Amino acid sequence: MADDLLSISIDKLTGILIKVKKMNNNIKQAVYETAKELHEAGLISSQRMEKYKKLNIPPIHRVNPEDIKNLREKEKISQSVLAACLNVSISAVRKWETGEKKPGGLALKLLNIVQKKGLNIIL
Repeated sequence: MADDLLSISIDKLTGILIKVKKMNNNIKQAVYETAKELHEAGLISSQRMEKYKKLNIPPIHRVNPEDIKNLREKEKISQSVLAACLNVSISAVRKWETGEKKPGGLALKLLNIVQKKGLNIIL
């Protein structure tokens, strides 16, 4: 009976973890840490733990105007080239660099990736 309850609990946890994929990164991190502890206690298999590891997505950080300009200069590209790489207008890149506007959505995610891995990762 205890094994049945444990099996049901793990299945419920799996269902919850899949839904969490759409939630806030802080919640994802908490769920991942819980699953990690359950794995270390022998309550979650290594195969299942691999699924939980995929939920541990790094958070997206805001990028300030200086960071965008420094990134572009480090990569030795113009505003127009950066705009093309991110699929945004040249005006958007200019406004980000002057602080008039802030990047968001996919552009912000791509900027985070380029900051960490370099421009070649998205080309």
